Amino acid sequence: MDFLDYRPQLLYQNDEGYDIGPLSKDQKYLALSKSLNTNDSNLFLYNLENKEKTQINKEQSANNGQDFTPDGTALYYTTDFGNEFSYLMKYDITTGESTKVMERDWDIMGSYFTKDGTYQVTYINEDAKNVIEVMETATGKNIDLPSFPNMDITNVGFSDDENMMRFYAGGSQTPSNLYVYDLETKEQKQLTNVLNTEIDQNDLVSAEVIRYESFDGLEIPAIYYKPHQASEANKVPALVSGTWWSGGQSGQNFSSFIQYLVNHGYAVLAVNNRGSSGYGKSFYKMDDLNHGDKDLKDCVEGKNWLASQPEIDSDKIGIIGGSYGGYMTMAALTYTPEEFDVGVNLFGVTNWIRTLRSIPPWWESFKDALYLELVNPNSADSVRLRAISPLFHTDKVTKPLIVLQGSKDPRVLQVESDEIVAGVKKNGVPVEYVLFEDEGHGFVKKENQIEAYSRVLQFLDVYLKGDEGTPIKDGESIESDI
Repeated sequence: MDFLDYRPQLLYQNDEGYDIGPLSKDQKYLALSKSLNTNDSNLFLYNLENKEKTQINKEQSANNGQDFTPDGTALYYTTDFGNEFSYLMKYDITTGESTKVMERDWDIMGSYFTKDGTYQVTYINEDAKNVIEVMETATGKNIDLPSFPNMDITNVGFSDDENMMRFYAGGSQTPSNLYVYDLETKEQKQLTNVLNTEIDQNDLVSAEVIRYESFDGLEIPAIYYKPHQASEANKVPALVSGTWWSGGQSGQNFSSFIQYLVNHGYAVLAVNNRGSSGYGKSFYKMDDLNHGDKDLKDCVEGKNWLASQPEIDSDKIGIIGGSYGGYMTMAALTYTPEEFDVGVNLFGVTNWIRTLRSIPPWWESFKDALYLELVNPNSADSVRLRAISPLFHTDKVTKPLIVLQGSKDPRVLQVESDEIVAGVKKNGVPVEYVLFEDEGHGFVKKENQIEAYSRVLQFLDVYLKGDEGTPIKDGESIESDI
């Protein structure tokens, strides 16, 4: 689009369901990718002048276009071919040759050049934490970035003249603030202070990366948040939190919801069960066609790890999660009904057949890959989807449950939560249902977040912590439309 008169010009029409990658500065080349499964994809170079498309990768692997060199002669891309983790490659457009230019012990998640190519910025997912390297292209050496106690730089950008850098810095115990940094004088200035003034920074806790052994000996990474007041003399209740999307990762980033719960006396263990990204492609693929089984067992072992900690009340451990994590919550209450004491389900999948059949149009390029991971809901194999869908096994649920849902959710439809609440209610189990009429997949309005977090806390205080309150009678369902 021309930003002087806002007149659009069609460069490429995506009729074949590709994911659109970077565009070269001269607008001659476009990178396209096509998902093969949830990990692997083919990468193509598309010539916008002659309409020719060239496949860059020779073998099946995860391939993602990152950026063209400023002179448009090469494309940088990430791949995991022959390796557990993604590394950075350079594809020479003239010769068609690819060479490895950067590799780390973790996934390289992204890389781009500044406007004139003075710097190359690379993002690395290092043990669930975002690490940034800024390399001076003329020397091949990384520049020194500002440092902060207990915080990391999470994102950077450069001015057009490449003399100034803006960056965000934050940590698990503080939301990110925006800074500007003069690359010549090394002077920096903080532009924002986003932490609510009513919150004492010292009341927030730093996350700790821990690892524990699962049922089959596999090492599972997790992020542990321990309340300041927790001790062997003052044991606290705890929650296991599953990843919030299939193939996702719980990171060492700030979460207002988790800090809210921890501040009110709940330890939280955010489990990166098998199938989570960031720990190698073998680990990532371990839950394919196995959802609701081994990944759930990893969460149960996370509960066992919590129970072994001296500061945790082992008789008061629940499970919480949203989206896929909500599915894990319902799977836990359904298939391992005696393991957790309560469940918190935020817009979780409960009927895989319906969810996969209602994939929104903007997921079309990823649909076939999801089917390979979970099963095609329109095939005879869909019998397996029914077996792992909690909705069809609600008679097994025996522990208190709270469900939160947005009525405009296009991914997990409201009917999912309507039906799971109705099914569990038949068991004489306390159920609370909070429905937001003006929310979709996740709660973005501040007043709704406050209401949602408060309702979850009230529920946990009664049914997990055991504080005096107004518990729901067995079989009673409190339903709220907000």
